[in-house]
Amino acid sequence: MSDKRFWVLAAAATALIVVSGAVAAAQSTSRIICWKDESGRVVGCGDRVPPEYRGSATKELDNRGITRKTTETPEEAAKRRAEEQARAKQEEEERRQLAEERRQNRALLATYANEQEIDDRRDRELEQVEARIRQLDVSLKNVSERRVDLEKRRAVAVNDKYLRDGLPEINSELDKVSAELQRLVERIAGQEKLKTNIRAQYEEQKQRFRTLKGAPVSANPSRPN
Repeated sequence: MSDKRFWVLAAAATALIVVSGAVAAAQSTSRIICWKDESGRVVGCGDRVPPEYRGSATKELDNRGITRKTTETPEEAAKRRAEEQARAKQEEEERRQLAEERRQNRALLATYANEQEIDDRRDRELEQVEARIRQLDVSLKNVSERRVDLEKRRAVAVNDKYLRDGLPEINSELDKVSAELQRLVERIAGQEKLKTNIRAQYEEQKQRFRTLKGAPVSANPSRPN
Protein backbone atom coordinates (compact mmCIF):
# COMPACT_ATOMS: atom_id res chain seq x y z
CA MET A 1 0.00 0.00 0.00
CA SER A 2 1.40 3.42 -0.94
CA ASP A 3 2.08 6.04 1.75
CA LYS A 4 -0.49 8.38 0.18
CA ARG A 5 -3.25 5.73 0.25
CA PHE A 6 -2.32 4.79 3.83
CA TRP A 7 -2.69 8.36 5.08
CA VAL A 8 -6.00 8.83 3.20
CA LEU A 9 -7.45 5.69 4.81
CA ALA A 10 -6.06 6.70 8.19
CA ALA A 11 -7.68 10.14 7.95
CA ALA A 12 -11.02 8.60 6.94
CA ALA A 13 -10.86 6.13 9.85
CA THR A 14 -10.05 8.95 12.27
CA ALA A 15 -13.00 11.02 11.04
CA LEU A 16 -15.30 7.99 11.36
CA ILE A 17 -14.14 7.35 14.92
CA VAL A 18 -14.64 10.99 15.87
CA VAL A 19 -18.16 11.12 14.40
CA SER A 20 -19.16 7.73 15.84
CA GLY A 21 -18.03 8.76 19.30
CA ALA A 22 -19.83 12.03 19.04
CA VAL A 23 -23.06 10.37 17.92
CA ALA A 24 -22.86 7.96 20.84
CA ALA A 25 -22.39 10.87 23.20
CA ALA A 26 -25.32 12.67 21.58
CA GLN A 27 -27.84 10.11 22.80
CA SER A 28 -28.35 12.26 25.90
CA THR A 29 -28.32 15.60 24.11
CA SER A 30 -30.42 17.15 21.39
CA ARG A 31 -27.59 17.82 18.97
CA ILE A 32 -23.91 17.40 18.27
CA ILE A 33 -21.68 19.62 16.15
CA CYS A 34 -18.66 18.42 14.20
CA TRP A 35 -16.07 20.86 12.93
CA LYS A 36 -13.46 20.63 10.20
CA ASP A 37 -9.95 21.90 9.68
CA GLU A 38 -8.83 23.98 6.71
CA SER A 39 -8.50 20.88 4.52
CA GLY A 40 -12.16 19.95 5.11
CA ARG A 41 -11.37 16.99 7.41
CA VAL A 42 -13.52 16.44 10.50
CA VAL A 43 -11.23 16.98 13.50
CA GLY A 44 -13.66 17.05 16.41
CA CYS A 45 -17.27 16.90 17.58
CA GLY A 46 -19.11 18.14 20.64
CA ASP A 47 -21.95 20.32 21.85
CA ARG A 48 -20.13 23.51 20.89
CA VAL A 49 -17.39 24.57 18.47
CA PRO A 50 -14.05 25.48 20.04
CA PRO A 51 -13.09 29.15 19.57
CA GLU A 52 -10.19 28.31 17.27
CA TYR A 53 -12.57 26.51 14.87
CA ARG A 54 -15.46 28.95 14.82
CA GLY A 55 -14.52 30.11 11.35
CA SER A 56 -14.42 26.54 10.04
CA ALA A 57 -17.06 24.52 8.27
CA THR A 58 -19.37 22.63 10.62
CA LYS A 59 -21.99 19.91 10.49
CA GLU A 60 -24.79 19.57 13.04
CA LEU A 61 -26.26 16.12 13.77
CA ASP A 62 -29.29 15.11 15.84
CA ASN A 63 -29.24 12.38 18.48
CA ARG A 64 -29.73 9.74 15.78
CA GLY A 65 -26.64 10.81 13.85
CA ILE A 66 -28.62 12.43 11.04
CA THR A 67 -27.19 15.66 9.59
CA ARG A 68 -29.57 18.54 10.19
CA LYS A 69 -27.49 21.58 9.34
CA THR A 70 -24.17 22.46 7.75
CA THR A 71 -22.17 25.67 7.53
CA GLU A 72 -19.38 26.67 5.16
CA THR A 73 -16.08 28.42 5.59
CA PRO A 74 -15.75 31.72 3.74
CA GLU A 75 -13.47 29.96 1.27
CA GLU A 76 -16.02 27.18 0.65
CA ALA A 77 -18.82 29.69 0.25
CA ALA A 78 -16.76 31.74 -2.22
CA LYS A 79 -15.87 28.61 -4.18
CA ARG A 80 -19.53 27.49 -4.28
CA ARG A 81 -20.68 30.92 -5.47
CA ALA A 82 -17.99 30.96 -8.17
CA GLU A 83 -19.08 27.53 -9.36
CA GLU A 84 -22.74 28.61 -9.39
CA GLN A 85 -21.87 31.73 -11.35
CA ALA A 86 -19.82 29.69 -13.83
CA ARG A 87 -22.72 27.26 -14.34
CA ALA A 88 -25.18 30.12 -14.77
CA LYS A 89 -22.88 31.79 -17.29
CA GLN A 90 -22.50 28.55 -19.24
CA GLU A 91 -26.25 27.94 -19.25
CA GLU A 92 -26.86 31.50 -20.44
CA GLU A 93 -24.31 31.05 -23.24
CA GLU A 94 -25.99 27.79 -24.29
CA ARG A 95 -29.38 29.52 -24.38
CA ARG A 96 -27.89 32.36 -26.43
CA GLN A 97 -26.32 29.94 -28.90
CA LEU A 98 -29.59 28.00 -29.24
CA ALA A 99 -31.54 31.21 -29.87
CA GLU A 100 -28.96 32.32 -32.46
CA GLU A 101 -29.14 28.94 -34.20
CA ARG A 102 -32.91 29.17 -34.39
CA ARG A 103 -32.67 32.70 -35.76
CA GLN A 104 -30.20 31.59 -38.44
CA ASN A 105 -32.43 28.67 -39.38
CA ARG A 106 -35.43 30.94 -39.84
CA ALA A 107 -33.34 33.34 -41.91
CA LEU A 108 -32.02 30.50 -44.07
CA LEU A 109 -35.49 29.20 -44.89
CA ALA A 110 -36.71 32.73 -45.58
CA THR A 111 -33.78 33.48 -47.92
CA TYR A 112 -33.71 30.39 -50.14
CA ALA A 113 -36.45 28.37 -51.77
CA ASN A 114 -34.16 25.54 -52.87
CA GLU A 115 -30.53 24.40 -52.96
CA GLN A 116 -29.91 25.83 -56.42
CA GLU A 117 -30.45 29.33 -55.08
CA ILE A 118 -27.75 28.67 -52.48
CA ASP A 119 -25.34 27.53 -55.20
CA ASP A 120 -26.15 30.55 -57.36
CA ARG A 121 -25.43 33.00 -54.55
CA ARG A 122 -22.20 31.18 -53.73
CA ASP A 123 -21.07 31.38 -57.35
CA ARG A 124 -21.80 35.11 -57.51
CA GLU A 125 -19.64 35.75 -54.45
CA LEU A 126 -16.86 33.55 -55.81
CA GLU A 127 -16.89 35.43 -59.11
CA GLN A 128 -16.46 38.74 -57.27
CA VAL A 129 -13.43 37.31 -55.48
CA GLU A 130 -12.03 35.94 -58.74
CA ALA A 131 -12.37 39.39 -60.31
CA ARG A 132 -10.34 40.93 -57.47
CA ILE A 133 -7.70 38.23 -57.86
CA ARG A 134 -7.40 38.95 -61.59
CA GLN A 135 -6.86 42.64 -60.86
CA LEU A 136 -4.24 41.80 -58.24
CA ASP A 137 -2.50 39.46 -60.67
CA VAL A 138 -2.15 42.30 -63.18
CA SER A 139 -0.68 44.56 -60.50
CA LEU A 140 1.63 41.76 -59.40
CA LYS A 141 2.89 41.28 -62.95
CA ASN A 142 3.58 45.00 -63.36
CA VAL A 143 5.38 45.28 -60.03
CA SER A 144 7.42 42.14 -60.76
CA GLU A 145 8.55 43.61 -64.08
CA ARG A 146 9.42 46.87 -62.34
CA ARG A 147 11.59 45.02 -59.82
CA VAL A 148 13.40 43.10 -62.58
CA ASP A 149 14.14 46.41 -64.34
CA LEU A 150 15.46 47.98 -61.12
CA GLU A 151 17.67 44.97 -60.41
CA LYS A 152 19.18 45.28 -63.90
CA ARG A 153 19.81 49.00 -63.39
CA ARG A 154 21.46 48.33 -60.06
CA ALA A 155 23.72 45.68 -61.57
CA VAL A 156 24.81 48.15 -64.25
CA ALA A 157 25.37 50.94 -61.72
CA VAL A 158 27.50 48.71 -59.50
CA ASN A 159 29.90 48.07 -62.39
CA ASP A 160 29.91 51.61 -63.78
CA LYS A 161 31.70 54.24 -61.71
CA TYR A 162 29.82 57.01 -63.49
CA LEU A 163 26.45 55.56 -62.44
CA ARG A 164 27.28 54.59 -58.89
CA ASP A 165 26.03 57.88 -57.50
CA GLY A 166 22.53 56.74 -58.47
CA LEU A 167 22.73 53.51 -56.44
CA PRO A 168 21.07 54.90 -53.25
CA GLU A 169 18.05 56.03 -55.23
CA ILE A 170 17.83 52.72 -57.09
CA ASN A 171 18.11 50.74 -53.84
CA SER A 172 15.45 52.85 -52.18
CA GLU A 173 13.07 52.33 -55.09
CA LEU A 174 13.88 48.64 -55.12
CA ASP A 175 12.97 48.35 -51.43
CA LYS A 176 9.62 50.03 -52.07
CA VAL A 177 8.87 47.79 -55.03
CA SER A 178 9.82 44.65 -53.09
CA ALA A 179 7.53 45.66 -50.23
CA GLU A 180 4.68 46.29 -52.66
CA LEU A 181 5.31 42.93 -54.28
CA GLN A 182 5.08 41.19 -50.91
CA ARG A 183 1.88 43.06 -50.10
CA LEU A 184 0.29 41.93 -53.36
CA VAL A 185 1.30 38.32 -52.78
CA GLU A 186 -0.29 38.42 -49.32
CA ARG A 187 -3.46 40.01 -50.67
CA ILE A 188 -3.81 37.33 -53.32
CA ALA A 189 -3.29 34.62 -50.71
CA GLY A 190 -5.98 36.27 -48.59
CA GLN A 191 -8.42 36.22 -51.48
CA GLU A 192 -7.68 32.55 -52.16
CA LYS A 193 -8.39 31.80 -48.51
CA LEU A 194 -11.61 33.78 -48.78
CA LYS A 195 -12.71 31.56 -51.68
CA THR A 196 -12.17 28.49 -49.51
CA ASN A 197 -14.17 30.05 -46.66
CA ILE A 198 -17.03 30.99 -48.99
CA ARG A 199 -17.27 27.44 -50.32
CA ALA A 200 -17.28 26.03 -46.78
CA GLN A 201 -19.86 28.58 -45.62
CA TYR A 202 -22.32 27.84 -48.39
CA GLU A 203 -21.78 24.09 -48.13
CA GLU A 204 -22.66 24.31 -44.43
CA GLN A 205 -25.76 26.33 -45.31
CA LYS A 206 -26.80 23.78 -47.90
CA GLN A 207 -26.38 20.88 -45.47
CA ARG A 208 -28.41 22.76 -42.85
CA PHE A 209 -31.05 23.64 -45.44
CA ARG A 210 -31.42 19.93 -46.28
CA THR A 211 -31.80 19.07 -42.60
CA LEU A 212 -34.46 21.73 -42.06
CA LYS A 213 -36.33 20.55 -45.15
CA GLY A 214 -36.09 16.95 -44.02
CA ALA A 215 -33.93 15.93 -46.97
CA PRO A 216 -31.01 13.47 -46.65
CA VAL A 217 -27.75 15.14 -45.63
CA SER A 218 -24.74 14.29 -47.76
CA ALA A 219 -22.11 12.28 -45.88
CA ASN A 220 -19.40 13.61 -48.18
CA PRO A 221 -20.32 17.19 -49.15
CA SER A 222 -19.39 18.13 -52.68
CA ARG A 223 -16.62 20.65 -53.25
CA PRO A 224 -17.81 23.23 -55.76
CA ASN A 225 -15.27 24.80 -58.08
